Amino acid sequence: MKKLQNYVTGQWLEGKGEGVPMFDAITGELVALSDTEGLDFAEILQYGRTKGGEVLRKMTFQERGNMLKSLALYLTKRKASFYELSYRTGATKVDSWIDIEGGFGNLFANASLRKLFPNQPYHVEGDAIDLSRGGRFMAHHIMVPKRGVAIHINAFNFPVWGMLEKCAVNWMAGVPAVVKPATNTSFLTEAVVREIIASGILPEGALQLITGSARTILDTVESQDVVTFTGSATTGRLLKSHKRIIDEAVPFTMEADSLNASILGEDAVPGTPEFDLFIKEVRNEMTVKCGQKCTAIRRIIVPQNLIDDVQAALGKALDKITIGDPRLKEVRMGALVSKDQVTEVRERVQELAKTASIVYGDLDKIETIGADAKKGAFLAPILLREDQPFTNLAVHETEAFGPVSTIMPYKNLDEAITLAQMGKGSLVSSIATYDDKIAKDYVVNAASHHGRILVVNRDMAKESTGHGSPLPYLVHGGPGRAGGGEEMGGMRGIKHYLQRTAIQGSPTTLTEITSIYQQNAKYKEAEQHPFKYHWEDIQPGMSMKTHNRTFTDTDIINFSNLTWDHFYAHTDITSLDGSIFEKRTAHGYFIISAAAGLFVYPNKGPVSANYGLEECRFLRPLYHNDTIYVRLTCKQKVDRDVASAEHPSGIVKWYAEIFDANNDEKVAFATVLTMVQKKQEVFVEMTEDKINACLSALKEDMKPKWGIMTPQHMVEHLEYTYKIASGEIQDFEIATPSTILDKVHNSLWNYDKFPKNSQFPQLEKNTLEPLKHPDLATAIEKFKAQREKYLEFFKENPEAKLKNLVFGELNKYESYLLERKHLNHHFEQFGLL
Repeated sequence: MKKLQNYVTGQWLEGKGEGVPMFDAITGELVALSDTEGLDFAEILQYGRTKGGEVLRKMTFQERGNMLKSLALYLTKRKASFYELSYRTGATKVDSWIDIEGGFGNLFANASLRKLFPNQPYHVEGDAIDLSRGGRFMAHHIMVPKRGVAIHINAFNFPVWGMLEKCAVNWMAGVPAVVKPATNTSFLTEAVVREIIASGILPEGALQLITGSARTILDTVESQDVVTFTGSATTGRLLKSHKRIIDEAVPFTMEADSLNASILGEDAVPGTPEFDLFIKEVRNEMTVKCGQKCTAIRRIIVPQNLIDDVQAALGKALDKITIGDPRLKEVRMGALVSKDQVTEVRERVQELAKTASIVYGDLDKIETIGADAKKGAFLAPILLREDQPFTNLAVHETEAFGPVSTIMPYKNLDEAITLAQMGKGSLVSSIATYDDKIAKDYVVNAASHHGRILVVNRDMAKESTGHGSPLPYLVHGGPGRAGGGEEMGGMRGIKHYLQRTAIQGSPTTLTEITSIYQQNAKYKEAEQHPFKYHWEDIQPGMSMKTHNRTFTDTDIINFSNLTWDHFYAHTDITSLDGSIFEKRTAHGYFIISAAAGLFVYPNKGPVSANYGLEECRFLRPLYHNDTIYVRLTCKQKVDRDVASAEHPSGIVKWYAEIFDANNDEKVAFATVLTMVQKKQEVFVEMTEDKINACLSALKEDMKPKWGIMTPQHMVEHLEYTYKIASGEIQDFEIATPSTILDKVHNSLWNYDKFPKNSQFPQLEKNTLEPLKHPDLATAIEKFKAQREKYLEFFKENPEAKLKNLVFGELNKYESYLLERKHLNHHFEQFGLL
């Protein structure tokens, strides 16, 4: 029988024991054996800390984010094979979508967070703090990657999402991971990890997988490690109290089972959209993933006068749930993960049934479609009713981790809140109401006991992700029974894997450490106007001082007339008594505008656009006849993604200080953002001399570095594309699908090379077209002549747009960009560049 392998210390290894069997949840067939006997967990953890950690820590947040994005795209293209395995865990297609594509979605979401971090390996948090009156001693906080490994122990049935929602976060932070998934479904986790490793996208050591028991893995954890656990509260508390965890003060995040509650608002009576949404939400949470979700609704809290209506409506909704082989379209609910899980759920239901009544479903009766109920791990939805929830406490203490939930009544909202709190902490709660006062009262008073609260109503229903869906940008975790942990939450989640350190020193020193200009740091005088530099050449602290400008009475009046800002301080000098103003006062926005007029460089250059203001402060009034100058200093650089028709660029934050020229007193300041182009250092400019030099070096017997073209085929191909670019050939349909045409068209503006072996639409793959010219020399002459026609066309028609087979309509400049990329691609193909 096949044994699952563990991916550790850079290799796929089988355990040395007999293995633990894993069964198909639908058919009961043996799927594989899980075995970790003989693995050296100390060696595995140390391998991650060194091999994977050293590489990840040196990567910038931008590099890590782009790595995650590439991985998400890679896995998405291969998702079909994962679905086939997921069905064997008992999951339907919808269940599998949540697990598989939800996991990939976590990669995408965390990848996008790179935009919130600097383009460096560490993060600078918050604002600087002045520790001295003279402004020469200050502090800031930085956050650096921990030098350990993230150990993720998952006991719940989310073999893909459970891994990737955690790993995406630690990878973004620059920390490697060791993943120990739930054993019963680890065959699906193994399949995904195999693809991840095969992709080569992650640095070696960034991910290790243990597919079975790892009872001693915590014995060698260190203080720089982070441990996360998802599973039962009992097991979690046992792991959290491990001696090594305590001795090394290892951060331990627990996401435990919780008795999540959903409340029906008193206004949400039958016939309202909120009542229907509530019933739908509860039914979904009982049956999606067969109720095996840590966020599923376990307690249904409803007004006592509506409890019979809710019970009847839920019964009708559950009647529509068909159970069986999840591959079948008509099946709405699959199986639990294992027969052992069925046994455990039945035992928990029997405990609840000592005081509560089973009002829907039967533990001993189930009808299945396309599957043998006796062979699979099937269980029908079970709805219980507890009429005395303040007296009978089992409903607040016992969780049946399956398609099970319990209805209970409340008299008023205070009782509903109390009942929700009696679960002693949960991951999520929800309330269905269209009364925002009810919503506010519930949220404010129940928030102390829940990690997340969803308010369900008709306005948000179509776009809601639902009660049970944790989202990458939101905190996931909960107090008390839910484990007291916190995961995800956007930047917050990443920071769990970073060490926050307060740094103190002079503004100049801290500027160098943080790469953010700190007030009162020494200026780095620019050799030329800062707006002449490309993004790469601008550094924090780079600075210039402008010439002076004197404000006149006429300036202020004209600005009022231009903007229609006739505030009395600018226009009515007879009304200044009792105000803070002494005479006609310059508008604050005029001061900023005048400052821009002093520091903006007028000529075209790398600065491509004004991106806005982040802060603006006026320290004292300025009057007519006052004279100012500006000190412009690079404060910070922020990388950005560019997907539109523009060249790669980053954002530069400029600290603009405005001074009174008479006494050098700072009177205003602002942080001005500009979009600054990056250098183009990838492509050689295709001047006529350069083209001639390349073609002169081209010989008939040259072999390409990729592809099957001969030198003459390459030149004739280029000649043909010039016929398109000069308008001679336009009788064709654009080959690129319209759905991606904009993306493909905009790619001309970036500095990425064409992929090797790119396929030209009109050429048959792996086939050479018949040559049109007698020899290479003739082909080169025809190429040159056709290029002249292309140049002449746009000289005579500078506003023209012509179709291109791949990139759609191109103007003169875009045709130049295509020519540069295209010639570089083929000249490099034959070693001419």
